[in-house]
Amino acid sequence: MKLSTPRWWYVRERDRAAMPMTRILLKPLSWIWAAVTARKIARAIPVDPGAPVICVGNITMGGTGKTPVVREILARLRARGLEAHSLSRGYGGRLRGPVQVDPSLHDAADVGDEPLMMATDGPVWVARDRAEGARAAVQAGAQAVVMDDGHQNSSLAKRLSLIVVDGETRDGEWPFGDGAVFPAGPLREPLAAGLARADAVVLMLPNEAAAADPELLALFGATPVLIARLAAVTPPPLGPQVGFAGVGKPWKVERALKAAGCELADFAPFPDHYAYDAATLNRLAARAEDFGAGLVTTEKDWARLPADWRVRVSAWPVRAKFEDEAALDALLSRAMTSAD
Repeated sequence: MKLSTPRWWYVRERDRAAMPMTRILLKPLSWIWAAVTARKIARAIPVDPGAPVICVGNITMGGTGKTPVVREILARLRARGLEAHSLSRGYGGRLRGPVQVDPSLHDAADVGDEPLMMATDGPVWVARDRAEGARAAVQAGAQAVVMDDGHQNSSLAKRLSLIVVDGETRDGEWPFGDGAVFPAGPLREPLAAGLARADAVVLMLPNEAAAADPELLALFGATPVLIARLAAVTPPPLGPQVGFAGVGKPWKVERALKAAGCELADFAPFPDHYAYDAATLNRLAARAEDFGAGLVTTEKDWARLPADWRVRVSAWPVRAKFEDEAALDALLSRAMTSAD
C-alpha cells in the first residue's frame, strides 16, 4: 500500500503518554476493514494451479523484510534444480497481467518495483488475479510458485504459508502496536486470525547482533518461528552519502545504513513505492552536492529510478540470512512433497 507509515502505529499504549486522537477517530473504520477482510477470506474458494504454492506474506502494513525472504526461498528452491517462479500483484505497476516480467521491456511503472528487482534472479509473474498468474506460471514450466504477499488472499491453495514479522523492538517500537487493525493501527487483520492460517513465522531482525525479544516470541504461541536477519550483500558506498528510501518504514533504512558504517550526511524518507520524478531527484542531488556527498538508496528504490539516474545513485542490496537454515529447508521440502 502506498502510504507514509505513521510511527504512532508501532507504539503500544503502555509506552505512550496519550492515545492519538487520529487513532480514536479511525477505530470504526478499522472494524469495517477487519470484517471485510475476514469475509473475503471465508468466502474464497482456493484454486490449485497445478504446482505447490508457497506464500510469503505480512500480517501488518509497512516493511517487514518480506521481499528478501521471498528471494532467499526462490534461491533455495532453484538450488535444488526446481523451476521456481515468483508471483506478485505488481503494486505500483499499470499491467494487470498475467505477464512475465522482462527487465529489457518493462520498467517499475509497468510491473512494480519489487517484481522488476526480482526478475534479475529468475522468472517473475505479475497478475492482479493471483490464480490466473499462478496458472500462467505453471503453464510456462513452474514447478513451484512463490507468492510474494498474499496472506490475506485465499484465491490460491497454499502448501506453505509464512508470515514475516519485523522483530526490531527498539526505541519503544512494537511490530503490532496496540493490536489495532488498519487504518487505526498496522495490522491487516487481527493477529490471532492471521496466525491461525500460518504454518510458521519468520521473525526478521535488523542485523547479525540483534536478539529476538522474548515477549514478542511469546505472542506466537505454538506457531513455529524461524529467525532471520538482514545482511548486506555489499558494504555501503564509501564517503559521505545522502540516503533516501520510499519503503514501508524508511527510518529503518536510515538506521541500517548507519549501523553498517555508512557516513550519512542526511536522509530523506518517502512513502512506500514512491515514484521519483525529476524534480525530487534534482532536489536530492542538490542536497548531496551541498554535503559533497553521493546518493544511496535501497535496491527496491533503485529499481524505480529513471535509467539515467541509476548511474548517479548507489543501490544498497540486502538479503535474508536464516539462523536455522535446516528448519527452513525442512518446511520447503514438506511443501514440495505433500499431496504428491
